[in-house]
Amino acid sequence: MKQVETDVLIVGAGPAGAVSAVLLSRLGIRNIVISKYHSTSPGPRSHITNQRAMEIMRDIGLEEAAIGLATPQNYMGEHVYATSLVGEEFGRIRTWSTHPTNKAAHDLASPSSVCDLPQLYFEPLVVNEASQRGADVRFKTEYLSHAQDDAGVTALLLDHVTGLEYEVRAKYLIGADGARSKVAQDIDLPFKGQMALGDSGSINVEFTADLSSLCDHRRSDMYWMLQAGTGVNGAGVGVLRMVRPWNKWVCVWGYELAKGAPNLCESEAVKIVHKIIGTDKIPVTIGAISSWTINQQYAAKISSGRVFCMGDAIHRHTPMGGLGLNTSIQDSYNLAWKLAMVVKGHAAPTLLESYEVERAPVAQQIVERAFASLATLPPMFHALGIPHSPSEEDISKSLQTLKAPTSEGAASRQALRIAMNATIIGFGGGHGVELNQRYASNAVYSDGTEDPGFARDKELYYQASTRPGAHLPHVWLTTSQRRVSTLDLCGKGRFTLLTGLSGGAWEKAAAKASEMLGITIQVHVIGPGELYVDTYGDFARMAEVDESGALLVRPDLFVAWRAKDASEKHLDQLSVVMQTILGKQRVISPSGPLETVG
Repeated sequence: MKQVETDVLIVGAGPAGAVSAVLLSRLGIRNIVISKYHSTSPGPRSHITNQRAMEIMRDIGLEEAAIGLATPQNYMGEHVYATSLVGEEFGRIRTWSTHPTNKAAHDLASPSSVCDLPQLYFEPLVVNEASQRGADVRFKTEYLSHAQDDAGVTALLLDHVTGLEYEVRAKYLIGADGARSKVAQDIDLPFKGQMALGDSGSINVEFTADLSSLCDHRRSDMYWMLQAGTGVNGAGVGVLRMVRPWNKWVCVWGYELAKGAPNLCESEAVKIVHKIIGTDKIPVTIGAISSWTINQQYAAKISSGRVFCMGDAIHRHTPMGGLGLNTSIQDSYNLAWKLAMVVKGHAAPTLLESYEVERAPVAQQIVERAFASLATLPPMFHALGIPHSPSEEDISKSLQTLKAPTSEGAASRQALRIAMNATIIGFGGGHGVELNQRYASNAVYSDGTEDPGFARDKELYYQASTRPGAHLPHVWLTTSQRRVSTLDLCGKGRFTLLTGLSGGAWEKAAAKASEMLGITIQVHVIGPGELYVDTYGDFARMAEVDESGALLVRPDLFVAWRAKDASEKHLDQLSVVMQTILGKQRVISPSGPLETVG
């Protein structure tokens, strides 16, 4: 049987798999990406691309291209709750950090902004980049099975073009093959939670229609309709999701799981869309129709030996919060540099253990957060007094009460506003969920200080920190009088050390560690007369160390270690820190001289 060799085999060409291929290719790691499908995603699917995800796109040189394909933040935020698109509004909330207060926190947190980039456009961009950088991308190629040994993984694949089976021999295998992951199944990952929760599912009807006259004055990525009998189960909710402003859409409605997803004909789909729009006078062209269910499931373990899973293969959840695609590509960003270091012999395989330790808790958190966000919707119905499977009379009565100048009306209005505001957590209100990850693993070296915790709710509010295990905070510096983010000084697949003007001694310490380990540690001294200047004084405030201190930043922009100052003790510690993180600890051998283990 024909056998092909590579360093890493990636099963799945979705966001996690494709970004893994870009990152590995950039670092000179041979990789093959396969997909059993004939193309990238034909539908919009995931669409919210948050700040952390856009930072990754920035690091791999695709942020500008992504922005060019995306709907910007200022088109996303006027979230409407109404009887229909042409009907009366119950109210609005400002989502995706578009409220002035939230916008300020959003802009201070990152050089990148949240945007709406549907998977339909995201995937071709990243897959093309992976191919151009040297990844071997193969569509119509199905993963069948694998076997692993101490030296690598042998995977059996099926080429659907020729009908032939062949083997790929790889050092490592990545399972990025979605919510029905066969790779996860084959390595027997233990899952917690359930799939297809509740008694209802959702139907997505893709359609084109010019709705600019109804939307351009209240620009949003989603419009929520509380109606009588929307969906087969009368759930009372219909959603219009913008794919392209203001002519390409997805209409979401419900069905009873017990009866199975209905097989809609085009005329039935048009009626549903017109019902949610609120008029049949607007021409509608129906596209693809698909179904989905509410999931709440995550993998308690996400790797086994030389096989690592990521993306929807390990976290399956409701779309609330827009966390899916973003978490998926963060999984790949975490793993890729570690694989590259190990494949090149710069790190021991023990470094790879940190992937599961760091990312499995994130998988659990976002699954639980997304499900909890979904639970914020029903209180709006309670506040309005709308029962399950409401009638037109129920809707009319609730509106009359809401508009009545009575104590009952006042109570209804107050309850609705409280309930409506609470839904923000599902629409970009969880800034901390997106940005507050704190890793504790063998790829992080403690500085010996006590963790003060979070001053405010860690899911609602982002709290920047340079503590080891936290993401490097963004502040603006200048170079040649032009602004540059601290994040732009780091990443690119390498370790970086940031220090102030008094920390010049770190350059020699980094050179020593680099020579010992055979890797590059980029050093940036920040201050007057240097290439990068702390023009606003924000780096000195953000660093949480003395001017001569240092921040050691991993290739994935997380702080690996920090030193309070450039004392001899701390300068000598840098080599120890790097050896420990990379699993190349130096120990005293019985015969006396130092030797490297790992």
